[in-house]
Order: sequence, then C-alpha cells, then structure tokens
Amino acid sequence: MKKKIVLAAVASLVVSGTAFGAGYRIPEQSVNSVAKAGANIAYTPGADAAYFNPANMGWLEDRGYLEGNLEWINLKSITYTDNRTSLFNGESEEENFVLPTFFAVSPNYNNFRLGIFLAYPNGLSKQWPQLYPRTFAEEFTLKAYEIGTSASYTVNDIFSVAAGLRAVYADAKVRSAGQIAPGITASRYMDGDTWEWGYNLALSARPVKEMNLSVTYRSNVDLDLEGDAQLATSAGPGAYNGDGAVSVPMPAVLGVAGSYTFAEQFTVELTYERVYWSEYENIDFTYPVSLGNPVLIAAFDQPKAKNWEDSDTYRIGLTYDTRKSFILMAGFAYDETPVPDSTLGFDLPDSDSYIYSLGLRYQATDQLELGIGYLYVDKDNRSAVNSIVNGEFSDSGAHVTTIGVSYKF
Repeated sequence: MKKKIVLAAVASLVVSGTAFGAGYRIPEQSVNSVAKAGANIAYTPGADAAYFNPANMGWLEDRGYLEGNLEWINLKSITYTDNRTSLFNGESEEENFVLPTFFAVSPNYNNFRLGIFLAYPNGLSKQWPQLYPRTFAEEFTLKAYEIGTSASYTVNDIFSVAAGLRAVYADAKVRSAGQIAPGITASRYMDGDTWEWGYNLALSARPVKEMNLSVTYRSNVDLDLEGDAQLATSAGPGAYNGDGAVSVPMPAVLGVAGSYTFAEQFTVELTYERVYWSEYENIDFTYPVSLGNPVLIAAFDQPKAKNWEDSDTYRIGLTYDTRKSFILMAGFAYDETPVPDSTLGFDLPDSDSYIYSLGLRYQATDQLELGIGYLYVDKDNRSAVNSIVNGEFSDSGAHVTTIGVSYKF
C-alpha cells in the first residue's frame, strides 16, 4: 500500500485525533486519570498503573488486573478574529473522537510484575473551511497509537522500580489550499505513517504505608515520517508528486508526584510534569530531488522555525472511598502552552489551559468495577502577531468523558 506523508502542513504540530493538553499531548487515558485531571502517578490503584507508573504495579494486591475504557473527546470550535480584515476571520470545525484504551497487570512472580497497555499519548486534529485559515490548515490530523509493556520489581517494602518498552505507530493527513501571494495559489495533500520506539522508567517509594512518592520518565520519540507528497501551484509549471520525509518529536515527559491517604479513605495527590517541548526547534521537509518551481521551494522546502519551549503542568487529584461500593474522584490542573507567539498558527492555536474534572467508580462485585470520568479543558484566549497570524483565537476548549470496566482475577 502506497504511503504518503504529512509534509508541509504538519509544519507546526504533531499527533492523534485530539490535542486537548498543552501542545499536542493527550495526558489522560483512563477513568482514574480523567476523573483526577491527570494526577494519576503516585496513586494508581488499578491496571492503568501499567501505563502511568509501572513501579506502582508492585504495590497492587497479588491478583491479575484488566481494564478497558472508551474515551469520547469533543473539541470545541475555535474562533479566529483578525486585526487586519474580517475577510481573514474563521471558525474551526467542532470535532469528536472515540478512543479505546486497555491496560493489564499480571499477578506477582517473585516480586516481579508485568504490564501491557494500549494508549494514545499525543494528537492533533484541526479543520478550517474559511478562505484564509485553510490556506495554512484546511485539515491537520496526526494520530499516534502506543502499545507498550512494562516490568516492575519490588525491592522491599519501601522501594519499587520499573522499566518498559513503547512501540508507537503514527499516521497523518494534511490538506491546504489558498492564495499565498497576490495572484498565486498553492495546494497540498499528504498522508503517511511510521513505526517508532521509546522507553519509560519509574521509581516509587513508600516511606510509610499512607504515602507514595513517585518519579516517572517517558523518553522522547522522533516520528520520522516518510512517503509521497502532492504539491501544486498556479505559478508556472508547478506540481510535484513524489517522495518526501519529515521528522517531528513526541517529547520526553518527566513526572514527579506524591500522594497521602488520610484515615484509609481520603487520598490527595500532587503531580508536577515537565514536558521537553524544546526538542521541537524547527520542521524541515526533505525530498530526494529538487521541487523545481521556486514557489514550491519557498512554500514547502524551507525549514520553518518552531522554537517551542519546555512547559510545566501542575495537577491535584482527590479520591474518597465511601466504603459503600462507591469511590468519588475530582481534580484540577494548570497546563502551560509551549507555543511562542512567533510561531502560533492555525494548525495548533494553543494556549494555557485550566482543567476541571470529576468521576466515580462503582464496586459491583469483589472482581468487577465500573467507572466514569469527566473532564473539561478551558483554554485562555490567545493573541499573536507573526507572519501568518495577526489577531486573536478564542473559545478553545474540550470536553472529555471516559467510561471503563475493570476486572480482578
């Protein structure tokens, strides 16, 4: 099957059908993580520990754990208001996605435990139908699927360590068409995929029974996309149909978290994350031959600066066990954007965000548990002036609802 790549227009972003975290991350992947606004590193009492903190697998009860979830994501329509002329105004399409996730943890084998997971750690999808925005991002969709396995070793009653291997499959599609200069139009259509590899590390410590201190690290994964590109311009004989390549990062993430359980019922978790977006310095599309036409070269064959910055996220998660079959959860997070004003564009009009969440789990039997989590992302309005944007993006945000089933055996 012929591969094609997300070339030129991926020019400012990366991965999966959603992007509701800062940059293009999707941090929340399970009922617990959605219900606690992503504060799910130190206190992970279920199978999703295999993904969020595999070192915590060592603290789980000596049983096997399974968890399956369906996550619905609604991306709100974003409004762009241009300072130069209302002809440049636009509204992105409202979009909806459903993502299935899966987690499993083995029983204890001589202090070792194994975990596996399916998750969607990064993503973006944006569609702008209006004349000016679609010149840069008629459609941007990049999806990443992560399948991984982790192994933990419980050193003693205080320390547990873990490491894992991650396989990432990414596919993408991009379209744009519009006037790039007076009397000159250009268009592109591309899609493609790639397989890449990464790793994760984790350490947990329980100095006392009620407390858990954790550090996790997920490695950077460069998505080296390859394939074909279809590019065209009205300026002279202007078309290219051939191979192309581009590389974009899934950045490394460091998580530091602590939790404490009061009276065996009420657990508070504080989480800090550092996302190393500074890996995204520029985007450079390459081809085996010259594009020939100077307009195509200028539009699609010049490195474009991104200059993203490392960003911080602060989270708090609350869990209350009613001891009557219900466990209640809530959370809040503040998520910084890594995108500077100088490179803000229509493909990812990102801004700082405030995240509010709640949820519950119902213990149906000793083995079966049902859960639901809801999260709302409220993004700041964002103004910028650069070579593409001279105006304000507003109304950005997302609704996320996850339902899940857990089973212990």
